[in-house]
Amino acid sequence: MSYSQYIKEIGRGAEGSRDLSGGDAQRLYAAMLDGGVPDLELGAIILGLRVKGESLDEMLGFLSAAGERTNKLEMPHGRIRPVALPTYNGARKEANLTPLLALLLQRFGVPVVVHGLLEGYGRVTTAQIFRELGIMPMASMTQAQVALDEKGLAFLPLNALCPGIHNLLGLRSRMGVRNSAHSLVKLLNPFRGDAVLVAPATHPDFIELMRNILMVSGQRGLLLRGTEGEPFANPKRRPRLEYIYGGAVDVLFEAEHESLRALPNLPDANDAPSTARWIRRILDKQAPLPKPIANQLACLLYASGYAEDFNQAKAIVAVEATGLIMGGN
Repeated sequence: MSYSQYIKEIGRGAEGSRDLSGGDAQRLYAAMLDGGVPDLELGAIILGLRVKGESLDEMLGFLSAAGERTNKLEMPHGRIRPVALPTYNGARKEANLTPLLALLLQRFGVPVVVHGLLEGYGRVTTAQIFRELGIMPMASMTQAQVALDEKGLAFLPLNALCPGIHNLLGLRSRMGVRNSAHSLVKLLNPFRGDAVLVAPATHPDFIELMRNILMVSGQRGLLLRGTEGEPFANPKRRPRLEYIYGGAVDVLFEAEHESLRALPNLPDANDAPSTARWIRRILDKQAPLPKPIANQLACLLYASGYAEDFNQAKAIVAVEATGLIMGGN
């Protein structure tokens, strides 16, 4: 395959470049994921897309290629849809509460797979917090399937889920810039079926793109502005929570904009041991659950089919956490 034709299209700068068709994007990304693109051309493609910005058709083509190369888990038995939580950013300033959200879902019997990186690059990762809680990463898809079936929760490293995407993510340390893989990993479906993808956007521009990807691809997902890129609602101020399914968008909660009336209960520090101790206190109902996390939990109970409708999901969370939700119902 000649890559000059693709570089010529995408590499002429923000003004002169042109978007690839969906088919060309799929073929190009398949070669990138398979390691078939030479380093020089691969760097040119990554930088060309970085400057131009990815179009919807390109991202759909990329996602299709990635989906074909993603190892899949079998759907859990029962009517409840599993939830996929992508964890790729870690915590720099705030505590990483992705493990809390996963464990809350598990407590309700909602199957959940957390997939992400083991390396933190100076940030506090979900893997580090899980380790403090006694939850270890799965070394293979087989192990992940067993953990999911027996415990309802599995942490799956990206290199087991989709090795090609893992390799592309690793280029950031070499090139110094993000690439398309950093957005695609947050839209991977690790299941052979209709899972709920929690899609955390890192920037406002990506929210619209991710919304359109979920709508056009027919995926079921909960879209939000992630907390430092992680898939949990900011415990200090709830982001807009959008439930996307069947090509439609249902805004379950609007974003909060008013000033905080009281500081929510949060870990004393954002390191892994402190965060893990705080999570244990929340699960033991010794400390109040921040309201935005409770709101997101209700959204996922509804999206997963645990609750028949959204009002029931909110009521279930309110009853479970009576008196323990910071900020009221």
